Amino acid sequence: MNFDLSEEQQLIVDSVRRFVDDNYDLEKRKKYTSSTRGFGDDNWRTMAELGWLGLPFGEADGGFGGNQIDVMLVMEQFGRGLVVEPYLPSVVLGGGAVRRGGSAALRSTIVPAIIDGSAQLALATMEDQSRFDLNDVLTRAGDDGDHWTLSGSKTMVINGGSATHLVVSCRTAGAQYDEAGITLLLVDATASGVEHRSFATVDGLQAAEITFNNVQVPRDNTLGEPGNGYALLHDVMLDGILAICAEAVGAMEMLYKDTIEYTQQRVQFDHPLSDFQVLQHRMVEMFMEYEQCKSMLLRATMEVAASGSGATRTVHALKALVGKQAIFVGENAVQLHGGMGMTEELRIGHYFKRLLVIDAMFGNADHHLYRFAA
Repeated sequence: MNFDLSEEQQLIVDSVRRFVDDNYDLEKRKKYTSSTRGFGDDNWRTMAELGWLGLPFGEADGGFGGNQIDVMLVMEQFGRGLVVEPYLPSVVLGGGAVRRGGSAALRSTIVPAIIDGSAQLALATMEDQSRFDLNDVLTRAGDDGDHWTLSGSKTMVINGGSATHLVVSCRTAGAQYDEAGITLLLVDATASGVEHRSFATVDGLQAAEITFNNVQVPRDNTLGEPGNGYALLHDVMLDGILAICAEAVGAMEMLYKDTIEYTQQRVQFDHPLSDFQVLQHRMVEMFMEYEQCKSMLLRATMEVAASGSGATRTVHALKALVGKQAIFVGENAVQLHGGMGMTEELRIGHYFKRLLVIDAMFGNADHHLYRFAA
């Protein structure tokens, strides 16, 4: 199988890498995360100008007609710099739901705004009781003819405080755990009855708790067929898992490289730490786990892009592997840096915290290992 990048893909990688190198040292990242919105507005505009926000959207909607492989290339570079701009929630998750399930009229309105950066989306699926089960939905929407009346609450909505629109999973029929009866709605975040409480997460990003109190949602804002939103949500979530696993692989690369560099500089007993064989073995293990995760990422991404019959199972395997091995790499990077690895002044700890959050997102390693086996 040919793993070489096309000329266009290599240009994307080079462009994103330069952006990360120029804009994402640790001090700049801290400045972005401490701002009101939790990211850099100038960076977001730059991403729009460079066309990255339009990458996965069809040419008919004003995008570039890319696929999961192109998004993987972007997200891997974002992982190298711990980029905090809401590319994942707005373009991959929320934008992915609109791209897959929105009517032509809805796409013609929303997608251009996503691409130029004026609209930001967030995917609101998790509830207090649901944990990792997409089908566990208590938020309900009543059918009132030309609109839905939405009531309920969502938790841990990534970018929920800054989003202009929310993609919300709700139940229009069936019982709490039924896959049938789930509907996806595109909700204006400023609509009457929408309340949110934003907070910072441990990895420096922002999320929100959102409550819907009899929110009126036009029927034209329905994504996909009413009651059949679970399949659409499943496909969007596969894209999201691929994206965060690519981000994790980028972070793992920086962790093992930073660790090698540190052990070559840190002298103990008149020798650099890298001279000690037991530490050499440990760093080789870190490199091997990184390479295994990257190989599985390539396989899973290409299977999903090709609509392979076993793609879902491979994605479960990928998430289980990344969840386990990313933590292994992070723990060893912290340990080999000694006390320095625990400080806020060194980026090692920031990478590790992001990897811990990625493991918990969209199902942790144990959850996906169970799904893989099942």
